[in-house]
Amino acid sequence: MKIVAPISRVGEVAPLARAGVDELYCGIVPSEWTARFQSASVNRRAFGNLSSYEDLRQVVGIAAEFGRTVSLVMNAQHYTEAQIDSLVDLAYRFAEMGGRALIVGDLGLLSVLAERGPAIRLHASSLLGCRNAGHSLLLKDLGAQRVIFPRDITLSEMAGVAAASAQLEYEAFILNDGCVFEEGSCHSIHLPSRLGGPICLDRYVSEYSRADGRPLALAEQNKLAANDHAYQEWLWYRFSCGFSVSPEGFPFGPCGLCAIPQLAAAGIGAVKIAGREGALERKIKSVELVRAALDHHSMAGGTSQYSDFVRALRGGEASCAPGYMCYYRETGAGKACARG
Repeated sequence: MKIVAPISRVGEVAPLARAGVDELYCGIVPSEWTARFQSASVNRRAFGNLSSYEDLRQVVGIAAEFGRTVSLVMNAQHYTEAQIDSLVDLAYRFAEMGGRALIVGDLGLLSVLAERGPAIRLHASSLLGCRNAGHSLLLKDLGAQRVIFPRDITLSEMAGVAAASAQLEYEAFILNDGCVFEEGSCHSIHLPSRLGGPICLDRYVSEYSRADGRPLALAEQNKLAANDHAYQEWLWYRFSCGFSVSPEGFPFGPCGLCAIPQLAAAGIGAVKIAGREGALERKIKSVELVRAALDHHSMAGGTSQYSDFVRALRGGEASCAPGYMCYYRETGAGKACARG
């Protein structure tokens, strides 16, 4: 099973390769794109991108020195016809550099790249929301070689899709970054913290009233307050526990490590670490964490010994008690982090 991890700077490639990553992915916003379209909408992330073709060339070259591959992200919410033409040109440049694959989040772009693009692998982004075999076969017909499953999908759903469409490769989320809503249906953008952050963080104050106009009873007020508190706590866990880390430096937040045996059995060939905008140290520790889990799984398989090992990596039973942050809650692992 391959580890897929993000980069946003040239200097991150070598440290992540040494940490044990197999595949890297990144975005780029060339200056000519910004000048022509007056936006940074090459991909869904407004930040955490490379800014020049020379940086992209260096990333691909350094990765090749370590025997690693690089994928380029093209997963904005939508593109104009002129932007699609520019993306085809970008695809050719990337392929000529030795790029491995394009991660595509738009059905129209996927089809165009298959028809007019270079001879390069096409990966269907999680934003395309593949949840059944029919959808995966459509993506294959449009040119995809790999499907990246969305975050909120069950292990049994993934196994069913993979069994019905064995011609495709599959990738699943394993660590970091949770989405409050269904990201494939989201048309918002993640703003920097100084501008309010992601819109789904719901940074507003609520006021409640009864439909019949009567004042809220104290018991009703207490229940509503408790519900608001629980929701804010859930948001905190969903957004990586405030980017806190364990004493060993391993990141807390969304986690699917306990599901590695089931993912492997289902035929999932790659696991994805999210967080292009994260600090390098967080990315390194994320790769080390997933590598340790995969290496132990190769020895212990799906035994209880593996589960005990992973829970110890996460900080013990206290940090894995039933809770909000498990990607694949059917494993029974529960929370992937403990607040405080």
